[in-house]
Amino acid sequence: MNKSMVKTDIEISFMRESGKLLAQVFKMLDSFVCEGITTMEIDTKVENYIVNVLNARPASKGQYGYQFSLNSSVNEVVCHGVPSNTYRLKTKDIVNIDITLEKNGFISDSSKMYVLKAASPEAKRLVKTSYEAMWKGIEAVKAKATLGDIGYAIQNYAESSGYSVVREYCGHGIGKEMHEDPQVLHYGKPNSGLVLEEGMIFTIEPMINQGGHKVKTKKDGWTVITRDKKLSAQWEHTILVTKTGYEVLTLRESENFTKMKTY
Repeated sequence: MNKSMVKTDIEISFMRESGKLLAQVFKMLDSFVCEGITTMEIDTKVENYIVNVLNARPASKGQYGYQFSLNSSVNEVVCHGVPSNTYRLKTKDIVNIDITLEKNGFISDSSKMYVLKAASPEAKRLVKTSYEAMWKGIEAVKAKATLGDIGYAIQNYAESSGYSVVREYCGHGIGKEMHEDPQVLHYGKPNSGLVLEEGMIFTIEPMINQGGHKVKTKKDGWTVITRDKKLSAQWEHTILVTKTGYEVLTLRESENFTKMKTY
C-alpha cells in the first residue's frame, strides 16, 4: 500500500477544517437554490462566499482547465455539469451541486442534490435512494475493511431498489491534491480490493441512474449525461477512516441519516 494515503494527525486536522467550511457553503446554498435561478448565479454565489466569507479557495476553479467553482448537474446530467447563464432551474428539476474547497493547502469535496418543489415522485425516490446508497457505502468504512466492501454495499442497495450504478466515475483519495489514491469504486465484491487503514481520507460519491448505467460526454468535453436520457442523482462526502469506523468530514448540520427527510 502507498503509505502517502494515510494522513498524519496534523493533515487530518486541516482536512477537518476544510470539511467544516465546505459544510457551511451548502448551508448557505439551502436558502438560495430555487426555481428561476441560473446555475451560473449559483456558481458566482458560491465563489464569493468561499473567497470573501470563508477566506478559502474554490479548488475546482483552474483544475484541469475548468473555469468554474462548482459542477451543476441537472436531471439527466450525471456529473461535471457546467454552470450556465442561460439555463434557469425549473420547478420540476433535480440538481446536483458539487463543490470543492481548499483551506491551508488541504481540499474537501462534497455534493448535494437539490429537489425543486414540483419534482416527480419518481425523481424524489431516486434522490432519496442515492442518498441512502451513499450512506450504505459510508457505513461499510472501517479499518481492515476493503474498498470492495464499500462498492458492494452501494451497488447492492441501488440495484435492489431498481437502479443502476455508473461505472466510469468513482470516489478518490483527497488531501493536498483533489484526486489522490485510492480510487473508490461504487460497485464491487466484498473482501476485495485495498484494505483500509486508519488515517485514510477519500470521497464516496455514487452516481445512481434511473435507467441503465451507461453514460456519454457532451461536446463541451465536461458534461456527462445518461445515455438513455433518464434521470441521475449523486451525493458525496469526504470520509476519514478511524479506529472504530469512520468520520464524515463534510457532514452538514442538517444531516442526521437516521432522521433523514422522507419524500
